[in-house]
Amino acid sequence: MIEAHDLTKRYGPKAAVDGISFTVEPGSVTGFLGPNGAGKSTTMRMIMGLDRPTSGRVTVNGKPYAQHRSPLSQVGALLDAKAAHPGRSARSHLRTMAATHGISTKRVDEVIEMTGLTAVASKRVGGFSLGMGQRLGIAAALLGDPKTLILDEPVNGLDPEGVKWVRNLVRYLAGEGRTVFLSSHLMSEMAQTADQLLVIGRGRIIAAGPVQDVIDGVTATTVRVRSPRATDLAALVQDAGAVVSSTEAGTLDLRGITAERVGETAAAHGIVLHELTPQRASLEEAYMTLTQEAVEYRSETTPAVMEQTR
Repeated sequence: MIEAHDLTKRYGPKAAVDGISFTVEPGSVTGFLGPNGAGKSTTMRMIMGLDRPTSGRVTVNGKPYAQHRSPLSQVGALLDAKAAHPGRSARSHLRTMAATHGISTKRVDEVIEMTGLTAVASKRVGGFSLGMGQRLGIAAALLGDPKTLILDEPVNGLDPEGVKWVRNLVRYLAGEGRTVFLSSHLMSEMAQTADQLLVIGRGRIIAAGPVQDVIDGVTATTVRVRSPRATDLAALVQDAGAVVSSTEAGTLDLRGITAERVGETAAAHGIVLHELTPQRASLEEAYMTLTQEAVEYRSETTPAVMEQTR
């Protein structure tokens, strides 16, 4: 479990993290989202004791990270995939880490196999691709068989097979009762992987909760209906308070009414339906809505402007 209480980090007058409080529970995958510069990496570094909070506190499994006698068995982290000496082999890097905690070479071999590094374990890290570096970072995070995992952009540089592997891995680990806290800019992947979300913007938590609750909290569900009597149905559901729009003949997009209510209304008036589909917004749409006022670095260049400058 990760618990933060009024956690703040200032750099001069700027608050990179501004009095945030949250709990990351074991047994689920918690996604950490936010624009560049929102405070995600700073928060993760404070959890790991790499940055000292200006005020507030954060604990992992009941203690600040630095107070754990065997931190690798408590917390495994991937914060920087390049945090390995480029002249060492992957196996040497992991064995060096293992030696600091009395972890067996057998466990080193296990995480090498688990992360798909067997074929390159004897090669120097400096020659690794970004994806191989990510796998090595994940192997290092898993080395102590920790209760808590903190992964910053773990799928960065991975191919589709690697992305799926990370998704299955973190869900398996959460299923074992571990705490999994990860960030990613891939909204579609986060939607498939995370159970809970924390969304941060300009150093403050702007949304938290189960994934679908976060989406539903900022976006309205639309009901798509197709019917040969769409005009008649539109009048009836408008009387029930629905907002009706249409982009093609025979098709309605309804807001402010449930699919069940639409179906019951159509049945009561003998109206045939060819389609009745609730359409929920995506996580990406919800995220863009939540963070539209929290984006610190925004490009104003449009395709039309780019075309003029060629």
